[in-house]
Amino acid sequence: MGINIRGRSFLTLLDFSKEEIEYLLELSKEFKRMKYCGTDHSYLKGKNIVLLFEKTSTRTRCAFEVAGHDLGMGVTFLDSKSSQMGKKESLADTAKVLGRMFDGIEYRGYKQSVVEDLAKYSGVPVWNGLTDDFHPTQMLADILTVEEEFGKVQGRKLTFFGDARNNVANSLMVICAKLGMNFCACAPKELWPKQELIDKCQAVAKDSGAILTFTEDPNEGAKGADVLYTDIWVSMGEPEELWAERIRLLKPYQVDQEKMDLAKPEAIFMHCLPSFHDRETDIGEEIYEKFGLSSMEVTDKVFLGPKARQFREAENRMHTIKAVMYATLK
Repeated sequence: MGINIRGRSFLTLLDFSKEEIEYLLELSKEFKRMKYCGTDHSYLKGKNIVLLFEKTSTRTRCAFEVAGHDLGMGVTFLDSKSSQMGKKESLADTAKVLGRMFDGIEYRGYKQSVVEDLAKYSGVPVWNGLTDDFHPTQMLADILTVEEEFGKVQGRKLTFFGDARNNVANSLMVICAKLGMNFCACAPKELWPKQELIDKCQAVAKDSGAILTFTEDPNEGAKGADVLYTDIWVSMGEPEELWAERIRLLKPYQVDQEKMDLAKPEAIFMHCLPSFHDRETDIGEEIYEKFGLSSMEVTDKVFLGPKARQFREAENRMHTIKAVMYATLK
C-alpha cells in the first residue's frame, strides 16, 4: 500500500513511521532532481500558505519561501510584529482565521504547544519550522545529506557534540531511532536529553536496531563516527549570561581536527547553522574579546575543511521542506 500523509501536520518525527520518513526523503530527492534539471513542478498552483515567525531565520524562511514558490503557491510571511497572535487575539482564534484563508501554516518559535495548538484549531496542515523541543524539517535535510554521502544510513554512527538537550539534538535522536542509525550524545551529563524523550526513542530503537549511547568522553563520541554534528552552544532565546557557563562546560566538546581524526576516514562534519567558527560576526568578536576564543563549537579548520557538508545540508532544507508541503497538501 502506498504512503499517504495528505492533510497531516508535521510537528515532530515521533508522529511518523520509518516508511513515511523514507517516503519524504525519496520525494525530496525527486524534487531536488527536478530543481537541478529545471523541470517545472508547480503542482500546487492556487494554494496559499502563511509563515509565522516568532524567531528569526535565514535558512528556514528562505527554504519555505522558495519551496512554496517553486510549487506554485502564494506565500505570506508574518513575523511577531505583524501578527496579533497571543497579544490582542488568542492563539485559537488566530489559528481558526488563518485556517480559513490559507491551505497550510508554518510556525517557527518557542513552545511546542503553540505549533500543536495551531494544528488543533486551524483545520489545515501545520509544519514545525522549529520550536524549543524539536526541529523536524532540519532532520530530513540532515538525513538526505548523509544518504547522499553514504547511501543507506542504517548502522551508521552519528555523534552530536554540545548541548544535547536542544531541539536539534532531540530531533536527531528521534530520526536516528526511527531509521536504525546509531546516535551518540556527547556532552556533560547535565546537558543530555530529557529522560522521558530518551525512553521514547529507546522504545523506537528496539524495532529499528538503532543503538543510542550517551557519553561525557569526547574521544569516545568521536571514535568510529560517520558523522560529527554540532550546533551553537547558546540557543536562540536563551540569555547571553549563559555564554560563560556553556563555554566552561562545552569547550572540551568543540569539534576540532583531533576529533575528526578519531572518526572514520570517510567521516563528514555537519552543522545546522549559523555557526561561530570564526570572528566574522558581532557575537564571534564579542566572545573573543571576553573569553579569548576565536571559534566556539567548531574550529575554522574543520568548518572550512574537505569533510564539511553544512552548506549542502543547508540547501537540502529547501528540497525536503518542498517534499513535506507537497505530501501534506497534494
